[in-house]
Amino acid sequence: MDDSAYIVLAIFAAMLALAWLALYFGSRWFGARQNETAAQSKADLEGMFIFTDANRIMAINLAALILLPVVAWVLTGNVVLVLMCVVLAFVAPRFVVRYIARRRLLQFEQQLPDALMMITGALRAGASLPIALDSVASEGKPPISQEFALLLREMRLGVDFAVALESMEKRVPLPDLALVTSGMALSREVGANLAETMESIAKTIRAKLQMEGKIRSLTAQGKMQGMVMACLPLLLIFVLNLMEPEAMAPLFHAWYGWVTLAVMVVTIAIGYHFIRKITTIDV
Repeated sequence: MDDSAYIVLAIFAAMLALAWLALYFGSRWFGARQNETAAQSKADLEGMFIFTDANRIMAINLAALILLPVVAWVLTGNVVLVLMCVVLAFVAPRFVVRYIARRRLLQFEQQLPDALMMITGALRAGASLPIALDSVASEGKPPISQEFALLLREMRLGVDFAVALESMEKRVPLPDLALVTSGMALSREVGANLAETMESIAKTIRAKLQMEGKIRSLTAQGKMQGMVMACLPLLLIFVLNLMEPEAMAPLFHAWYGWVTLAVMVVTIAIGYHFIRKITTIDV
């Protein structure tokens, strides 16, 4: 064998070694990342009283990570779309958990005024504060009944009332709940009328929720316009692809078409983000 053959064999062996190292360390990193994501998702879901197995979460994530790119490749044959589906499946569990957490906080906030009025009624009937809290835990609906039940369990285990309230406030990071816990702690320290305090806070929170509902109604049109403007370019691409498939083919099969699609997606996302910022008003 001449020297060129040895050089080719050496290059081929080096490429095989680099490919093996990349596959080995990549698989280890991917496995560690999946385990970390599954464990974090499991902990976040358990904090919302949703109990599941970490292996089940990881299996669902792996199934989405495999199926979404395969379906995208079968339907379109576009490499860019396949890569976007891989990224989407990779980060989707975190966004799903955040979405569930936001919905749970919204439900808790909607249930809070009624729970405070329930506590007020029990206190005025002569019940103690633990019994009033137990009425919310036993007669209320999740998620507020779950949080008050956990608060009572901590108090029965000997945890100080103020510390249990702080733990509840950390689990449910809502300004309205912070107002409630501050009112409870202050009324217990200074000996004020806790029933009147809870009733006043309930009226304040209910008025705030009504104002937020009016604002959502007034800004719903702007939010819908933002969604329509964001989806309009995608709809036009779909219609033009049906009408002129040959003219639209470079958009999906050429590198400059992929760049155009990437720029389009980024600009649409930026525009929709600013529209959401304009139409989202904090009370």
